[in-house]
Amino acid sequence: MLLLAGICLMPLTACEREHREYAGAPKSDTAPQLSKLHPGAAAQTPPDADALHYERNAYHISQGGRLYRSYNCNGCHANGGGGIGPALMDDAWRYGGRIDQIYATIMQGRPNGMPAFRDKIAPEQAWQIAAYVRALSGNVPKDAAPSRRDGMASIPPLTRIPRQTPKNGDPSAEPEGP
Repeated sequence: MLLLAGICLMPLTACEREHREYAGAPKSDTAPQLSKLHPGAAAQTPPDADALHYERNAYHISQGGRLYRSYNCNGCHANGGGGIGPALMDDAWRYGGRIDQIYATIMQGRPNGMPAFRDKIAPEQAWQIAAYVRALSGNVPKDAAPSRRDGMASIPPLTRIPRQTPKNGDPSAEPEGP
């Protein structure tokens, strides 16, 4: 009797081993990152405090300048004056001139020329480059901007560049302070 009950229960416990799912799409944990940043659109949120830390810190701005040259940003932006890429020293910012918007441009890229550097550089380095780019247009506090260059340069020291408030972008990107 026990043998018969054991034989009847055996198929019930062994069925789960062969259970297979044939329906459904493969599951992925990565989704494409989409930006809400559009040309000329007003910003939805204020910049993150961590982002502002980079543009208010002389070390990060200086490192951003070093990385700007190391990653050959000069190749397209010619020391911030423009070339193949747009000028970074004026007040015309198509995708916004706040540090978080510049960071998004570096990491996500932009149509018609700006490549995405999301998988190529560390986020901290992208924040440092974004802080340096803000300094090129005079939009960082003067006490944070480096007062001298480490090498020869064709532009004046960052403390001597007049402020160029970004236009055609986000009005909240105006510089803070005096």
